[in-house]
Parts: sequence; C-alpha cells; structure tokens
Amino acid sequence: MSDTTFDYIIIGAGTAGCLLANRLSADPSRRVLLIEAGGKDDYHWIHIPVGYLYCIGNPRTDWMYYTEADAGLNGRKLRYPRGKTLGGCSSINGMIYMRGQARDYDGWAQATGDADWTWDRCLPYFRQHEDHFRGADEVHGAGGEWRVEKQRLRWDILDAFSQAAQQTGIPATDDFNRGSNEGVGYFLVNQKNGWRWSAARAFLRPTCAARPNFELWTSSQVAQLLVEQQPDGSKRCTGAKVWNGSELVTVRAAGEVILSAGSIGSPQILQLSGIGPAPLLQRSGIPVVHELPGVGGNLQDHLQIRAVFQVDGVKTLNTMANSLFGKAQIALQYALMRSGPMSMAPSQLGAFTRSSPDMPHPNIEYHVQPLSLDAFGEPLHDFDAFTASVCNLNPTSRGTVRIRSNRFEDAPLIAPNYLSTPEDRQVAADSLRLTRKIVSQPALAHYRPREFRPGTQYQSDDELARLAGDIATTIFHPVGTTKMGRDDDPQAVLDSRLRVRGIAGLRVVDAGAMPTITSGNTNSPVLMMAEKSAGWIVEAAAARRGGAVAATPAAAPEKSTVVLFSSRIPGRESPDATAGSGG
Repeated sequence: MSDTTFDYIIIGAGTAGCLLANRLSADPSRRVLLIEAGGKDDYHWIHIPVGYLYCIGNPRTDWMYYTEADAGLNGRKLRYPRGKTLGGCSSINGMIYMRGQARDYDGWAQATGDADWTWDRCLPYFRQHEDHFRGADEVHGAGGEWRVEKQRLRWDILDAFSQAAQQTGIPATDDFNRGSNEGVGYFLVNQKNGWRWSAARAFLRPTCAARPNFELWTSSQVAQLLVEQQPDGSKRCTGAKVWNGSELVTVRAAGEVILSAGSIGSPQILQLSGIGPAPLLQRSGIPVVHELPGVGGNLQDHLQIRAVFQVDGVKTLNTMANSLFGKAQIALQYALMRSGPMSMAPSQLGAFTRSSPDMPHPNIEYHVQPLSLDAFGEPLHDFDAFTASVCNLNPTSRGTVRIRSNRFEDAPLIAPNYLSTPEDRQVAADSLRLTRKIVSQPALAHYRPREFRPGTQYQSDDELARLAGDIATTIFHPVGTTKMGRDDDPQAVLDSRLRVRGIAGLRVVDAGAMPTITSGNTNSPVLMMAEKSAGWIVEAAAARRGGAVAATPAAAPEKSTVVLFSSRIPGRESPDATAGSGG
C-alpha cells in the first residue's frame, strides 16, 4: 500500500475508537484509518457472555498487564486486564451498562471550566447511540447502535440479597442510569439476544465495512507519534510509526491523530513519543518533544473488597457448575434459549448506597454474584455461597502509569497506589461493616449465611483496612491518566475538547481523559465522550475549511445489511470472513 496518508488516524479499536471510526468515516470525502494492536474479534468466547472467563488472562485478547507491588495491598501485585482485540475492553468486560451519577459530569464541568460537560449536556450524547430495550424516554434512547437489555436470568439468593438491602434502607430500583443510581436491582447489560454486544459489533460492523474510505489495520502496534515543528514555531502531530510485525510503517494524518488506546496505552504512547514528564523521558533516553508533567499521573481505579458467605437451602452456581449434569444443563439452556449462566455478566445484582450515614451521596457500589471462589480464574468452591463485592466509587488515592523503557514492546509500570489515603481506608472498613449489616437482615436468615471470607474475627477499623489490602482486587476501571482540565492546571494533559495541550492535531479520547472517575462502571461513559468528540472533530475540520458545523448530536445511525469487513495492514490485504462469528 503506497498511499499511507489519511485525514484521520485513530489509534486503538476499543470502545472509543470504534465509535469514532464510525462517525468520522460517515463522510465519504474523509479517509479514516483505525489501528488496532490486537487481532480480529473472531474468537468465539468474545461473543458468549460468560466467555470473559476465557478472554481475561488470555494473550489472544488481553494485554496481560500486572500492577507493581502495592503498599496499600500489603505488597501484592494484581492482574490488570486490558482488551487487546477489536472492541478493546468492551470485548472482555463485564457488559454492565452504567452511566454513573449526574454529579460526576457536573464535577467535570467544574474541573475543566466548560459547561459542555454537565450532566444535562452529556445526556443527549448517551441517548444518541443508545438502543434501550424499553424504548426512548426523556433519559434513554432507542434505535442507536449500543444495545441495552435486561439480563436473561435471576437467582433466588440474589433476590434475597436485594430484599435484605432494602431492609437496611436501600431503595429498590430498575434503572441505575437516570442521574442518581442510588438503589438495589439487577444490572442492565450490553447484550443482544443473549450475545455480548461489543463496540466492534455495534459500530464497526456492519456500517464501516461498506465504506471505501475506511481502513482497518489489526495486529499493528503504534510505536511512536510523529510531532513536527511548524513554520510559526508551534508543534503539530502529523502521524505515527506503526509496527506491523515485520517493519515500521509511517502513516500521515492531514487532519488529526486521535489516541484512543485507553488509560494505560495512551499515556504509554505519549511518553514513548517524548510527550510527558521530562525527568521520566530523560531517564528513559527519550528526547523531550513536549513536556507535559501530567501524562501518566492521576490514575484512579475502583478497588473491590470481596466478601464470601456460605449458605444453605438455595441453589448457587457453585454446586450447579461443579457437576457434569449441571454443566450439561447450563450448556443446553444457552444453546436453546440464549439464557442461563452462560449468558451471565460477571456480576448480576448491583447496589449503590452510602458507606456511612454522613455521606452526602451514594459513594459505594456492590457487585453481587451467586458464586464464590478464592480468586478470579480459580475453581468455584464446592459449597453453595454468594459473593458481595463492594467498591469505593470516588477514591482519593492516585497512581501512575510510566514507561518501563524506550521500547514500545515493553509493558508499562502500573502503580495504582490503592488505599493510600486515610479516607479510602475508612471507606473500606465502613463498607465491610455495611456488608455484614445487609447479610444479617431477615430476608437472608432462611439461608443461614456464614461469613467465609474475610471472617468475623476482624472488627476494628485498622483490622478491616488491612484486611481490605489482603483481599481486595480491581474491577478494571482505570481512568484519569491523561486528564482534561483548566488552563491553569499544571497536571492537565488535555483541554476541555480533549486536545493535547501544546500540540496541534492530537487528541486523546478514552477513559484517561476523565479528570475524576465516574460513580460506576466506566465503559459507557467513554462512548459518550467519543460521541461528543466526534462532533468537535468534524466541527474543527469545517473551521479549517472555512465552513461551520455545529457539534450537536447527529441523526439516527444509518442501517446496512453488510456483515463482513476488511482488515488491512501495510503490504498485504486479507478479507476478514470470520469477523461475524459468535452470533
């Protein structure tokens, strides 16, 4: 392929990258390149909901990262999954549809000085691509690409936990996504007819496939961004160097380069390109192209504390899945009806509430499961049990992402610094106490719940906080490592339109742009951010041409019956005839 010049280069075919590719290639006059370091999403376990068990920790679909030893976790390291395939994390995540709370976005508006980030102004961009199973109303959309459905199962033990939560004062809810997510209920999920609904299936396939101006490179890793000094002395990102497995290929962007490699990948690429904290770059032998101290800082994540309770007289997945007959039943139920445990998201029941009465808003989230195990990937216990995992929605701890060397092949150093503040340790202790209070309610008494993990011998604040360090784990929501902010914020990497400060033609559109983490699961907020950004990018292009286009929600998505799309990498072209596998 001799022509490697495009109008837009999008780096990362994850949640944001897939939507951006769809929106920017809608104009046939714009050539759009989407680059993905991972392979095609033709692995069948991507599309079966329970397949996250086989995708996380699998180099076919996961970057296989680990954190550094963390003092807050009493020296432990954690597995840190990140999607490495078309669809990115949306192809391996928990599928939970969650926007967070209205106050999250109002806080972003305050942090950036830009009212466009208020909840009221973000809501239309959530609705724009939404296809909610109940149809459209004042807060939900219908007919968009992003399918939202009810889960296709229920469990008696989860119903009992929900009733117990209500007995402690947590209200019942059937919708966590109307601005205040306080309450207890079953999560809604990004599935379609019992299949995972990833960003690749929603936004790349089939629409982009039919567009001759769209090009997709898989198994192609960006090694470095190209930044050139302009005649007026300013700096502009003009392209990237891409490793296709055998050589570095240079691609050029006439319009913009959009970095959507995620909260870990995007700061890594910026730092490898000489954009970041000068001392880090100098230690790594990388010339400082543009000093931005905040690149790779401000890492925030949701740390969940897993409490396990053994029960009697009620069916859980533990005993159901620990027999050949039970496994056969599960497989048959999914094969015939696309329901049952194989259609399960990792967590089915959720609750949002306050860790203590003096909290002004819900600050913790429960993920409740009808199963238990020692750690993710380990066998289920051989007794009936449920797990009530609870996380601090608004942690004050901050971590970092730093390059390990000047080699793009080397995984970055990820240091979340969990539980490093007194506030986070107090919330951890209070959360465990609240979990015990819920489980002690009459609604669960019939099943005789006994605390298997962590154990009732731990009672004091110090004991519970240390215990949290021993048993807590991430729920895979890293954000904030390229945060947007005001002009006077020295740690702000981006302006409020997600443009990299001091470098024209370069934006970062992914969860790294969040100044603070949302109060819930982070996948769908990233889609909203990408939707807004697509409008700004088109608006900026029109301004360069002397026209004017308002950055407002677009019309309903176009429909297409094409089901295949091409995957091209430099020097060869191959049809992707299996991309639609998995239903």
